[in-house]
Amino acid sequence: MRAVLTAVLAMLTLLATGTTSADAASSQSSLPGGKANFVITQGFLRAGSTQNWVRLGTYQFKANGTVSANTYLWWQRNPEGRQATGVVPDSSCSTKAGNSKSRVRACDVLTAAGFKGSPDESRTGTYTMAGNVVSIRWKIAQTWTEKWRVQLSPDRKLARLDFASSTLATNGYGYGSNAPLTTRRAMSSVRAFAGTLKQDLVSWAGNRIVKSDGQVFKQSSFRNCATTTWCLTYLQPSSPGACQKSGGCPNFGGGTRKNVSSIQYYLTKISNTDRRDTMWHWCTCLAMESKQFCYSGNSHIKPLLQIIDDKGAFRGWVGAEASFYPGARSKDMMAVFRVSDFR
Repeated sequence: MRAVLTAVLAMLTLLATGTTSADAASSQSSLPGGKANFVITQGFLRAGSTQNWVRLGTYQFKANGTVSANTYLWWQRNPEGRQATGVVPDSSCSTKAGNSKSRVRACDVLTAAGFKGSPDESRTGTYTMAGNVVSIRWKIAQTWTEKWRVQLSPDRKLARLDFASSTLATNGYGYGSNAPLTTRRAMSSVRAFAGTLKQDLVSWAGNRIVKSDGQVFKQSSFRNCATTTWCLTYLQPSSPGACQKSGGCPNFGGGTRKNVSSIQYYLTKISNTDRRDTMWHWCTCLAMESKQFCYSGNSHIKPLLQIIDDKGAFRGWVGAEASFYPGARSKDMMAVFRVSDFR
């Protein structure tokens, strides 16, 4: 009886879709890790160069060997300012007083210019799989090829792309699943994530490259906002290396009599219909030096895309930093990074 039912179901699948269940399984297995929808960050980051760029976006693979990309681009050739998101955290998770040691300042969260709008670029290409390596060739005027090693998570709900090589980029991270790219998780779910998220990062600043792996991201330290529920905030009370007297805070920073080395962190949703989030952070002492309540200088802006697995669960972010300094490329801060429980 079970064999008969299986045969009937297979016939119904064939009549409805024109493919057998075996065909469907074969098509899925030809995708990288059996996954179709990926979030990607990659960059050209080279010491001594001021032609660096970062891209953040999505790749969609089809079983017929084609791939499409939609990406945001931030490039030192065309430095852009910061953009207000229009999100100001409410009084449950921020303060208007400015002297709190537990709540961030009530400021309009900033992100990278253009990230609130549609992606800057769309392109198509072809891909091939050889073992666990996916090779992509983009159909653009110049030669652009990429290779990524594909790894499946232990629960097989998520695929990770480990950057291998590219004719244009130097570094990158990627994650994919079969969840639609319209699937995202609320900030309450982000904060409640029970796993351990760790950050791996490649950054460019001051003409130098810095790599950092395994930094724990403490999402549970953030506050949920009661009214602006799409925002999380965290006032890190002190920092051992940042926000120091030698780092631009001669009057108020760590190492001075005032000894203010706290950091203002904001994490907010950009879109209801896709994976976009953003993070903004800056040293409290910098605003104090500038006699500002909300710092308007060279703060860190980090657009993010949520990593979502096959079951629709939040698993972290891929992100890019595109913090351009007015008129001085050597003071820009650029990075590509991932924050995930699967590294």
